Amino acid sequence: MARKAVGIDIGGTGIKGAIVDLDSGELLTDRIKKDTPKGGEPDDIVGVVKQIVEELAVDDSDLPVGVCFPAAILDGKTLSAANVSKKWIDFEAEQLFETTLGRPIHFVNDADAAGYAETRFGAAKGVDGLVIMTTLGTGIGTALIHDGVLIVNAELGHLEIDGKDYETKASFAAKERDDISYEHWARRLQKYYSRLEALLYPRLIIVGGGVSKHHEKFLPLLDLRARIVPAELRNNAGIMGAAALADDSAAKR
Repeated sequence: MARKAVGIDIGGTGIKGAIVDLDSGELLTDRIKKDTPKGGEPDDIVGVVKQIVEELAVDDSDLPVGVCFPAAILDGKTLSAANVSKKWIDFEAEQLFETTLGRPIHFVNDADAAGYAETRFGAAKGVDGLVIMTTLGTGIGTALIHDGVLIVNAELGHLEIDGKDYETKASFAAKERDDISYEHWARRLQKYYSRLEALLYPRLIIVGGGVSKHHEKFLPLLDLRARIVPAELRNNAGIMGAAALADDSAAKR
């Protein structure tokens, strides 16, 4: 019998969920995806998550449920909000999810979930030492994993370089906004990743986000000490990581 858990990935435009095989990382169900409600307010988003859990027919009340969300999270409270309502800031989010779903959940930042998934099932599986996951999208999301242990809430996309919050220069959204070539963008990425290396000396850097599908256009242009590779799990990383972390949390209870 496969060990399994539910993973829910909440984003600014879509909310996705599936049941995950915790040994292989494979999805045991079709991935259910629904639009994030306009405005992204707490009650509306939690209502959609409840619909997804019900459609997944999660009859086993002991099945762990993990939810990842675009915010820094401390003790179940969302301390920030990216591409969702500002009502999430300093909000007791985990409590609302658990009350609405009628079951305990594990609540985690979305980049942290994706990074943990890559460590357990993807590009960083079996890698010792420090791994840094970066997601290049609207901003730059980051996750730190050391010897397989997740260090939560590492917001390293906001490093100050040249007097600027550098995700405003090196995110994929910045590339699109400034209408620059991959070569020009790679020079900005070089500055960003070189600063990460100078501070943390990672063994491996993983690059995720939708643009990672085109990694051959910019990763070979970077000159770094650490190995830098594209993410392997793509759009399922958040679901897989949230499920795996929920299982880990349940085992400790």
